[in-house]
Amino acid sequence: MQSVSVPVLRPFSQDQGDAMPLFVFPALEETGFVKHAFTTRKGGVSQGIYASLNLSFSRGDDEEAVKTNYRRLAQALCVPYGSFVCADQTHTANVVRVGREHASVPEPGKKGFTDVDGMVTNVPQVTLITFFADCVPLYFVDPVHRAIGLSHSGWRGTVGRIGRVTLETMKREFGTDPQDTVCAIGPSICRDCYEVGADVAEEFEREFAGRKNEILTAKGNGKYQLDLWRANEIVLMEAGVKKERISTTQACTCCHCDLLFSHRASKGRRGNLAALLSII
Repeated sequence: MQSVSVPVLRPFSQDQGDAMPLFVFPALEETGFVKHAFTTRKGGVSQGIYASLNLSFSRGDDEEAVKTNYRRLAQALCVPYGSFVCADQTHTANVVRVGREHASVPEPGKKGFTDVDGMVTNVPQVTLITFFADCVPLYFVDPVHRAIGLSHSGWRGTVGRIGRVTLETMKREFGTDPQDTVCAIGPSICRDCYEVGADVAEEFEREFAGRKNEILTAKGNGKYQLDLWRANEIVLMEAGVKKERISTTQACTCCHCDLLFSHRASKGRRGNLAALLSII
């Protein structure tokens, strides 16, 4: 299997108008037993700063518009509207196993778990969904045990190695071997756009000892450019995932804020994107 460095933006049909553009990773599609996507801003009904496919109920958007967005997304992906499992993400490295009983509790897009940033399952037609507006989505597909995982990795989650924690959870729950796992690092903020202070840089220097030059570029005055894509690649490879089984995005949320919600580019005035992963 060859590594694919760029996700493909593909139109998905829906009844309510133009096709919905969603990012997909060919390497995940090639496993043959999952559906997945990463959303864009396009294809929904939300207005203003939320235009148009906002998937967050907690940022001030009209609730009925968000529900309509979920219905459109479910139709485009051909997954049940009641299959979504979400969590209240708080930049932890906490990962939980979920099943059909957790789907749409209390309804699509509402949070069924607190202080959870990763989920795993081996149950078909349970659609894992995590939310983003610059942080890093991590997809995990185990074709041997037919299990999946999906995690949200901001800078705190990356320092906490949530990618490794997700793999450890899949191994404990399903017998997953990281060497068999196909992974993808989804659209998120790039190194050129992500400036951090010395406090954040120091945490990465400690956690990624000896690999500072791969992930940090000093700008002076205590400022650094941080490469979360490379840092998460390192986390996955050190956890046992083969390099050729990791697909890494080239799509930056901040560079392409006309297509993708970006917290930095919008100064916090925005909706939420979503990563989705489900066993067929």
